[in-house]
Amino acid sequence: MTILIPVFNDWAVAKVLVGQLDKVFEERGLTGRIVFVDDGSSEPPGELFTTASFVSLESIHILELRRNLGHQRALCVGLVYLFQDNSKGPVLIMDADGEDSPSDIPLLLEEYIRQGERKIVFAARGRRAESFVFKAFYQLYRAAHRVLVGFDIRIGNFSIIPSPLLERLVVTSDVWNHYAAAVTKIKVPSTRVSINRAKRISGQSKMGFVGLIVHGLSAISVFGDVVGVRLLILSAAVGVLSVVLVFAALVIKFFTPLAVPGWATYTVGLLLLLLGQCVLLSLIFTFSVLYSRGQSSFVPLRDCPIYIHAERRVFTRHE
Repeated sequence: MTILIPVFNDWAVAKVLVGQLDKVFEERGLTGRIVFVDDGSSEPPGELFTTASFVSLESIHILELRRNLGHQRALCVGLVYLFQDNSKGPVLIMDADGEDSPSDIPLLLEEYIRQGERKIVFAARGRRAESFVFKAFYQLYRAAHRVLVGFDIRIGNFSIIPSPLLERLVVTSDVWNHYAAAVTKIKVPSTRVSINRAKRISGQSKMGFVGLIVHGLSAISVFGDVVGVRLLILSAAVGVLSVVLVFAALVIKFFTPLAVPGWATYTVGLLLLLLGQCVLLSLIFTFSVLYSRGQSSFVPLRDCPIYIHAERRVFTRHE
């Protein structure tokens, strides 16, 4: 098994996580290697792993990127690296901060085996350990996702991928923006296991509030065509309603004694302005879709390798 972990400056926390992983693997009789994707960290890992001793981990590699890309894109580069490295066995994706608990890996593995090792198995988040404010905004995000995309999403990076499915992911441009959303969009065989999110091992997350919003919007952007069509339908409905109301206002003004001087002019003017906005929105969306379909998209397998600066093996059990 290969464990893929994007990391940005959280090396001390990552070392604690590696120790936990080694312990869980030892208890379960598992072996594996770890590939850290160093997302342009300003703080080097130093000798954290070269001087360590592990029982079940075979090796630890650090894939250094040329610049900071962000968590999801660093993950995408890591998936391409593993595909080109012809990695055998499943790929386990998790975060470096401990919120994806090593103790939950056996649950993912059990479901992975139950599914015949043919499906991606995601951790579906149950109870979360964040603050009340974070949970409130997270629920707002889920509601917005349901309205704009049409379904709820409760999965993240914590998952196991059968190595044969890497071939599908590395040619999917949406993986560059959001891994879990891309898997859902391209209908890769997948399932999920309910797992509560653990607490961060120590320190504060490097992703601030703005970064979390960007992360959420990235997930929605994967379904940009669906969002656009839903907004287009809404725009059309509002446009039709505006025409009906304009017609009703004119009928009231000219054929009934209910008209108040000046009200019809303001009402019709506002409704025509609203109608114009709907038409403009529809035109913008239509031409945006036509333009985007004529452009060359980002292909991870082709474009990700340029971001890799170097690959280092910082620990091996066989030396």
